Amino acid sequence: MRFSDLRLARLVAAAIAAAALVGALVATAGARTARSLPGAGKPAFILGDKNFPEEYILGDLYQQALQAQGYKVTLKPNLGSTEIAWKALQKGQIQGYPEYDGTLLATVAGITKNAANSAAAATETRNWAAKHGYTFTNVTPFSDSDAIAVLTSYAKKNGLKTIGDLKKLGSAVKIGGAAEFQTRYPDGLLGVNRVYGAHPTFVPLNIPSFYTALDNGQVNAAAVFTTDPPLKTGKYTVLKDTKFIFGFQNVGMVVKTSVAKAEGSAFTTTINKVSALLTQKAIIALNAAVEVDKQSASKVAAAFLKANHLG
Repeated sequence: MRFSDLRLARLVAAAIAAAALVGALVATAGARTARSLPGAGKPAFILGDKNFPEEYILGDLYQQALQAQGYKVTLKPNLGSTEIAWKALQKGQIQGYPEYDGTLLATVAGITKNAANSAAAATETRNWAAKHGYTFTNVTPFSDSDAIAVLTSYAKKNGLKTIGDLKKLGSAVKIGGAAEFQTRYPDGLLGVNRVYGAHPTFVPLNIPSFYTALDNGQVNAAAVFTTDPPLKTGKYTVLKDTKFIFGFQNVGMVVKTSVAKAEGSAFTTTINKVSALLTQKAIIALNAAVEVDKQSASKVAAAFLKANHLG
């Protein structure tokens, strides 16, 4: 039975509270021994993740699922932005990390024209990665793109429905975001400037503080993520991206191809099984368990994998 819906937050909390959960983190189906697991004897793998809660969850999900299959996986969490994670991958400091296909195309590959749809974005990312010595695994059903959000009260007061509507407010609009948002094109402030002709004043913020900054008036708008739990409250309005500067953002694991081959087919298969479970509702529930209920990403991941017979 799969628990990939909004009830997951409560199910996760209940599972974490169960004493049996700790002992089940590396449980596998049947009576297989460690020696018979597909990861037994394979090279150790160094996995990284980026610098926000959803990435922490993804890192823990993939690490624990691979460990349950006998792989030796070391997780280096909270590396930083895509720019930093990609450099770590190139330098061999890590051997793979979860990445959003649209971000990889725009930020790493420098491809500024968005794909026609999500399937095309995944294919383009996979092809680009292959040409450069990397494997990009199957992508998740969920997509988590950047978005511009404002308080609903602010949107009503100023007649804001789309990102383009910010243009009429000029530099009086203070927009908050992670430091890298300021220099990204098209999926960042440069896209807002050049594509929409809007020129808000940028305020750098730490990722967890976006909604606090909106609430206390430090900023009028913020570069958020579409899977953020606060967006479900109705307190905030996401401005429509009518020109699609943020593209499509489904997640796959980017791994050095030589490493993926050395780890064997079960390595990629395991990653793909985890990714296939991550629907939009599932990732929002997982995010809520971490960001709202303050559970650890590791325990939330363990409960999710156990419920889906992958832990």
